Amino acid sequence: MVRKLISNAATAIALATTVLGGGLLGGGNAHAQEVLRDAETEAFFRDMSAPIITAAGLDPKNVDVVLLNDGEINAFVAGGQTVYMNSGLIGAAEHAEEVQGVFAHELGHIVGGHVIRSGEGTRPAMGITLLSLLLGAAAAAAGAPEAGMGIFMAGEQAAMGKYLAFSRAQEATADAASVKFLSGAGISGRGSVSFFEKLQNMEFRYGFHRTADSEFYSTHPMTADRLATLKDSFEHDPAWTRPENPDLQRRFLRVKAKLYGYLAEPEQTLTAYPAYLNDVPAHYARAYAYHKQAFMDKALAETDAILDQEPDDPYALELKGQVLLESGRPLDAIPPLRRAVALTRNQPLIATTFGHALLATEDRANFSEAERVLKAAVARDHDNPFAWYELGVVYEAEGDTPRARLASAEQQQMELHFAEAMRNAEAAEAALPKGSPDWLRAQDIAMSSRAMIERKRKKK
Repeated sequence: MVRKLISNAATAIALATTVLGGGLLGGGNAHAQEVLRDAETEAFFRDMSAPIITAAGLDPKNVDVVLLNDGEINAFVAGGQTVYMNSGLIGAAEHAEEVQGVFAHELGHIVGGHVIRSGEGTRPAMGITLLSLLLGAAAAAAGAPEAGMGIFMAGEQAAMGKYLAFSRAQEATADAASVKFLSGAGISGRGSVSFFEKLQNMEFRYGFHRTADSEFYSTHPMTADRLATLKDSFEHDPAWTRPENPDLQRRFLRVKAKLYGYLAEPEQTLTAYPAYLNDVPAHYARAYAYHKQAFMDKALAETDAILDQEPDDPYALELKGQVLLESGRPLDAIPPLRRAVALTRNQPLIATTFGHALLATEDRANFSEAERVLKAAVARDHDNPFAWYELGVVYEAEGDTPRARLASAEQQQMELHFAEAMRNAEAAEAALPKGSPDWLRAQDIAMSSRAMIERKRKKK
């Protein structure tokens, strides 16, 4: 498997896609979602979202965008200040402005506190349900069971209508907020309108017909209505005719191609990005396709083609190092990875790959540098289980078993393996100097893992 984008069981997280704040298209059930991490993609998300976050009155440092491996065209929030975007949404978008439009909508849910305030919609609905249940039971007890059932079913219908109307109002509020935020950031709403037109075309393609029932049972306003409202608002905004940011668009096309090459079957990638295309996105996509097929020379030819155009492209250097490392040539991977780390000022995900290459040489002379690089990586990006695993390998090789156990506990807790995390944390705590920062951290992991185990036991 390609290491970057990082995508493995270690990064699986449970996310509840709630109806309130549940996304552009609607909510879903709670389910495990696989997180995709990549340095270039995260830098793009950070830069494309920052002006919108600032216009919303929030601090860009406190709002995250997380990419999920899910082909559904959707985005959502699930509490906190994090926007989750599905890979299917990135694949469907053609412009960075479209992604910005979706992000602005989801940010509207965050600013409006819609997930936190979901009780405002559920409590009245629950009250209607309980009342209809009591009245229905009274009617049944009075000798009219059919009337009782009718009262209960009518109450259920009314409760659903109450909740869905609340949800639609929240979605309309998020749409209005997106107009305000994009306008404040000086970003045209053309991308937002364009993406809603895509959604409308999908509805037509799949045979969706607007009816009274479809409107009643929808968690979101009808797409046609949303589109009309957004068009009217955006077309009167001074930023409507502003040209798109060419650098952001260039970076978006690279990210989109990289994601396609990583997720799609190689044959699909080589069809979508044929050999006659010589731009950077095409080289990116084909490099992943060839690497997945274990054609190392072809993959390296594609990364070198990018570097011929942009010699100091840190992400192309990262990919070249990755291909060499995963093809069994860790020593050759070190120079491009070291250069990529320097160009990005120690970007944690790239530094983790660099540390892995240093360890993979099996040359103990490289281990001290690997330890330094990996410690810096986890200090800047604590939620990186692979970096913790690699750091544990370094500690074990150096004979520092307590810190190796602590690193394993960090990794296992992120992987939701709480029993293993608790055991390793307790072992580390017993051997580390009492009162030291590492001892305190081991104690924290042991306590929180124990609490999670107890919570799971009570649920069962």
